[in-house]
Parts: sequence; C-alpha cells; structure tokens
Amino acid sequence: MSLVTRCPGCATAFRVLPGQLAARNGQVRCGKCNAVFDGIAALVDAARAPKPAAPPPEPEPQDDTLAQDEPLPQFLAEPPPPRRALWWSLTALAALMLVVQILLHFRAEVAAGLPMARGTLEAACRLFGCELRLPRQVKLLSIDSYDVRPDPGRDGVIVLNAVIRNRAPFPQEYPALQLTLTDEENRELVSRWVLPREYLEPGRFAELVARGIEAGGEAALSVHFDASRTRATGYELVLFYPS
Repeated sequence: MSLVTRCPGCATAFRVLPGQLAARNGQVRCGKCNAVFDGIAALVDAARAPKPAAPPPEPEPQDDTLAQDEPLPQFLAEPPPPRRALWWSLTALAALMLVVQILLHFRAEVAAGLPMARGTLEAACRLFGCELRLPRQVKLLSIDSYDVRPDPGRDGVIVLNAVIRNRAPFPQEYPALQLTLTDEENRELVSRWVLPREYLEPGRFAELVARGIEAGGEAALSVHFDASRTRATGYELVLFYPS
C-alpha cells in the first residue's frame, strides 16, 4: 500500500511506502526545496492530493502518476555506488603501479633471468623513457687477483693486471675500476678511473659490452699507467659502476 506525504515547505506531494518511512523514522528531505520534514506527520489522503495538469487529449492522470515530474525525496533516490568498491579499485591500481615500479627498477635483473620478458620490458622502457641494460650489481663482483708492477720495457710505466669475477647467476655489465697509488704512509698520491673501453679489446668492444661478463664468468685485464711523476709504494683497486 502506498501513501502520500506533503512537504510543509513547498506543498509538494510525494508517493511513499510505509517501509520507506520507517527506514529513517519518517524523516525525509524534500526533493524540490530540500526541506527536512516528518513524512509520517505530513501524510495526507491520496485522494485529496493535487494531481498534475494534463493536456486535453490525454486522460485525467490517476493517483499512480502523482508528482511524476517532481524530484523524488532523498530516501527514494537511487543509492550511490558503495565506497568499498571504489576503495578496492584504488587499492588494486596502487598495487599495480607498485609492481610496475619494481619491475622497472629491477628491469635488468628481470630481463637477464627471464629472457621471455625482455620484449615487454623494452616496450615499457620506450613508454617511460628508460634504458634496458645488463644488471649492475657491483656487490656480486669481486677481484680474484691483481697486481701492479713496473713495465720492464718502459721507465716510469706501471702495469695493472687483474681478474674480475661475476658471482651473480646472470650476466653483468663490465665495471669501471679505480686505481689509487699511495705513499709509504698510505696517503693518496694519485687516483685514476679505468673504464671498460680502456681494458676491453677494441676490435670486440661492442660485442663484449653487449654480452657482459657471463654468470659465474671472469674477465682478465691489463692496463698501463704513467707513474713517472709519483713515488708510489702502495696501491688500491676498487670496482664500481659510474652513475
């Protein structure tokens, strides 16, 4: 059974159901003037409620068309979508963005460990403006052996011989080296960087750089330095990747 309640502010009549009035103890908001009123106290006889005017050719409207052109009271409007669905959508989007950031940050390691993902990562890098290179985990590199000795054929020239080992389960970029010469009191006299282009074979440079140091593999190098202006008695060798 439907009832009719009238807004005391603008006299607009609305058709309601008893259950709708009971849902909020009868309190409703007028859809026309936004006034809040007691829908139970404002109930009127449906037969006495005004009916909207109709053009002459149309039949006289019945009680079921009451206030059909008026806005509905607030409790009759369709409820908004639950906030929980929006919250889950935002959470899923945030989780997806986090996964993408992690994959891009470790893209070199992922591409090395999962070759089938390389194409996808290359496409992502084109989109985000990044570069897909070999991994650069310097902590997984070590110097198995090295020595610095005078060059027997040239005065004042020293020779650095070293073997770099890649302890990672994936190929890595060739690192740079920093050679520091010290005096008797271990004070730094001179320091120099050695980049891969200086110790890799010139004729195979592009090939070697593209391939990197294989997983569990090693790279031997030999580099000459002019130390004629120093009286070094000690040295130190460090691996690093330039930023």
